[in-house]
Amino acid sequence: MYTIDDKIYPCCTSVTMKFIGGKWKAVILVHLTDGPKRYNEIRKLIPTITERTLSLQLKQLEEDGVIERKVYTQKPPLMVEYALTDFGKTLFPVIQAIKKWGIEAAQTSKKIIRKNS
Repeated sequence: MYTIDDKIYPCCTSVTMKFIGGKWKAVILVHLTDGPKRYNEIRKLIPTITERTLSLQLKQLEEDGVIERKVYTQKPPLMVEYALTDFGKTLFPVIQAIKKWGIEAAQTSKKIIRKNS
């Protein structure tokens, strides 16, 4: 058993899924492995995600210390970028393995509609 922020996790896999689980977190992280992105850049890269869901997922990833939100106070407009933290960068091998497995699974099922990064 593992405890993070007073929440108990039954195994190490559930700890990992706390940070990258769900439909969108891993997708967001894949796009941030290329470098920092602005909110609208991420939104364009994931056109099927709603703005509300993207905002919530980014907030959760930030609260978990996986990404950082950097605000640039230039005039105008305010610019915000999201980037992996050092802790988030430790997920890179995991994200790459998920990405590789997904490509192989899609090729095996021969149901690739569009090939992305």
